[in-house]
Amino acid sequence: MVDQRKKITLLVFFFFSLLIESTFEQKISSLDEKSALLLVRSSLGIRSRDWPVKGNPCLNWNGIKCDANGTVTEINISGFRRTRTGNQNPQFSVDSLVNLTRLASFNASRFSLPGPIPAFFGLSLLTLEVLDLSSCSITGTIPENLNRLSRLRVLDLSKNSISGEIPPSLTSLQNLSILDLSSNSVRGLIPASIGALSKLQRLNLSRSSLSFSIPPSLGDLSALVDLDLSFNDLSGSVPSELKELRNLKAFVIAGNRLSGSLPLDLFSFLSKLQVVDFGDSGLIGALPSRLWSLPELKILDLSGNHFSNLLNITVSFDSTVSMLNISGNMFYGNLTLLLRRFQVIDLSGNYFEGKVPDFVPINASLSNNCLQGPKNQRNLSDCALFYQSKGLTFDNFGPPEEKKSPKSSWLNNRKIVILAAVGGSILVMLFLILLPITVSFCVRRRNQSSTSNHPRGNGVGPLPLDETLPSREGVSINFASLGSSFSYQQLLNATKEFSDSNLIKKGQSGDLFKGVLETGVQIVVKRISLESTKNNEAYLTELDFFSRFAHPRIVPFIGKCLESTTHKFLVYKYMPNGDLPSSLFYKSNSLIDDGLKSLDWITRLKIALGVAEGLSYLHHDCSPSIVHRDVQASSILLDDKFEVRLGSFSKACHQENNGRPRKIARMLRLSQSSQESVPGSPATATCAYDVYCFGKILVELITGKLGISSCEETQFKKILSEIMPYISSQEKEAVMNILDQSLMVDEDLLEEVWAMAIVARSCLNPKPTRRPLMRHIVQALENPLRVVREDSGESERFRTTGSSRGSSSSGRVFGSWRQSTSDPVAAGTSSLLSQAEGLATGSSARGSSRGASSRRSMKDV
Repeated sequence: MVDQRKKITLLVFFFFSLLIESTFEQKISSLDEKSALLLVRSSLGIRSRDWPVKGNPCLNWNGIKCDANGTVTEINISGFRRTRTGNQNPQFSVDSLVNLTRLASFNASRFSLPGPIPAFFGLSLLTLEVLDLSSCSITGTIPENLNRLSRLRVLDLSKNSISGEIPPSLTSLQNLSILDLSSNSVRGLIPASIGALSKLQRLNLSRSSLSFSIPPSLGDLSALVDLDLSFNDLSGSVPSELKELRNLKAFVIAGNRLSGSLPLDLFSFLSKLQVVDFGDSGLIGALPSRLWSLPELKILDLSGNHFSNLLNITVSFDSTVSMLNISGNMFYGNLTLLLRRFQVIDLSGNYFEGKVPDFVPINASLSNNCLQGPKNQRNLSDCALFYQSKGLTFDNFGPPEEKKSPKSSWLNNRKIVILAAVGGSILVMLFLILLPITVSFCVRRRNQSSTSNHPRGNGVGPLPLDETLPSREGVSINFASLGSSFSYQQLLNATKEFSDSNLIKKGQSGDLFKGVLETGVQIVVKRISLESTKNNEAYLTELDFFSRFAHPRIVPFIGKCLESTTHKFLVYKYMPNGDLPSSLFYKSNSLIDDGLKSLDWITRLKIALGVAEGLSYLHHDCSPSIVHRDVQASSILLDDKFEVRLGSFSKACHQENNGRPRKIARMLRLSQSSQESVPGSPATATCAYDVYCFGKILVELITGKLGISSCEETQFKKILSEIMPYISSQEKEAVMNILDQSLMVDEDLLEEVWAMAIVARSCLNPKPTRRPLMRHIVQALENPLRVVREDSGESERFRTTGSSRGSSSSGRVFGSWRQSTSDPVAAGTSSLLSQAEGLATGSSARGSSRGASSRRSMKDV
């Protein structure tokens, strides 16, 4: 009886097991569909680990989803890797998809599909709702028959090599909510009928070759949230009809050839705008005042236009994430309370006057204005002429005033001269009296500091709510106002919980992750573990650095998260082209040379000049000078235009006039454990060390050999011994023996390569005192042909009649050629030196070209 009950129990259990399996196990219902998937697997070379042959596609194949009936509805092969055989001849071969009768989504982004989009997509896949073919190496044109995909909601063909025009037939896709054709070679005009896409929420046509004007019909896209038409060849004015885009949050038209002024009522109804980027668009006139009162505005970039306003708006807003870049315009007047709204500010290249108020952030870029106090301002005569053209008088002390009579101006000038003379005499007397006392006091302080032991704070404990951190001298430092304060949960969401797929690289001071904020802003998050004191010091150094310094050649700092006691997080602007090692050789859409292309020479020279400008700012515009101490290819970040942004400031420190390191105010102290040396240099905390490392960068750009700037010194010496014999001041063709073979250079470009090689050799002089200054290197790279073209008559003139100042500068720029006994070609460089001498004395035009190349500092933030 018992055995019979056991048998019955087992039979019932087996019956229910079969019932449960048949109920919950989802199997593909059609043999035709499985055969179709197997053909796709074979034609695309998908690996067995992703799509195992014996597995159930609905259950065991990555990226395959089926409905309750076992019919395939979604295919996602985004980021998949091909098999070795599949890589040998990759093609856009997916013909068997026609057998998937209910396929709603096909996502092949970042999967190589060289060739045109098959015509059957618009003929047979009529159930498609999502078609994502971004970054697939697609060529050809956009098929006209895609308009038959009436259910299509998402069409993403970005980052390919698609040519031709945008088919007007696409505007009949009434359900389309996302249309992204960016970063292609699409030309022609934006279809006038585009306003028919009433459900469109995101339109991205950036980085193509679109011309003609912006169609007024864009104003009919009432559901539009994100509009990006940047970096095309669009001309004409901005249509006033765009004011009807009342749901718009991101409005980007930067990098076009527009004309005219903005419609005064453009921002009257765009109350939801968060990102406005009109940089380098050619716009002129006055800026609509309504723009400043947009309640949700977080990022505003108007740089590189010809706007001219007296910013007398005094309204103030509270803001958490705000960036303002109005550099390179003609704004004028005093700095107003409006700036309270923004935490990252670039006002350079305008005509603002007067004193800098306390509410302006410390890291604001204020150069090339008419301000009282900051360095690198415009010539006073230029400022006076500008204000005269506005019917105003410039006095550099207060707001613009109506023109004064010549008599009152003469009396005021006389008073100023008298007061200056009296004040100067008093200061000289005080200096002579206090000098002995000051010297005695400094000597005593130095002796005391060298013999005393200072307590060190660990900086790891719980962080107060006001984000005040202990320094190593026990002084509290408040970083609450530095950038934005993010919560840990915000950064988790932005980086997909710091997933490996978002990991950019593992750095010495922390791991870098790519992220996207809720607003759509792309960021890079550095996750710093506080397990070691070294990392603790590094993140404090970076925080202090960014709280004090900002420049168009420095990576923009967005914010931080300091609430954790074990990890700290620093947030930077994302650079689309990554760092120099990842961009020097990059994937192309061609199968030639294993699908790799290298940066052309013009871009490499542009990068070299950008790095030199950044280091020149640190060395010569900061007082005392800042030493980067980590200049290598991975520290050179490149934005979408390959403009340089220097990063990796965890080792930065001050340099005193004698070359010895000191603290950056309270924080940036040189760690004793990191006192590395290079030939002829006692420590790395000198500007000469940065110049030496910059020489390595130049060698890497010339030779194309990755890793030179980061290799060990012994290995680098070996590399130098191999390349230096080919850098000669007498024979430019010799440099061809070390030039990157992927570069094609003509006669003029070869001279530029030769000039850069000469600069590199000067930077790599074993003796630090004979290396050139960064400001002289900038001059040389801005005018490379003047460095190397020989002219005996000019050379003689420079040698005989050149000023002593010019000779001194030339010796500093290229002293290593004339003075180093280890240089086998030091003789016969008179022409080179004389041309360099002329460069050092006559490069007054440096500012314009340098300003043009470094004007944009916060693009696409």
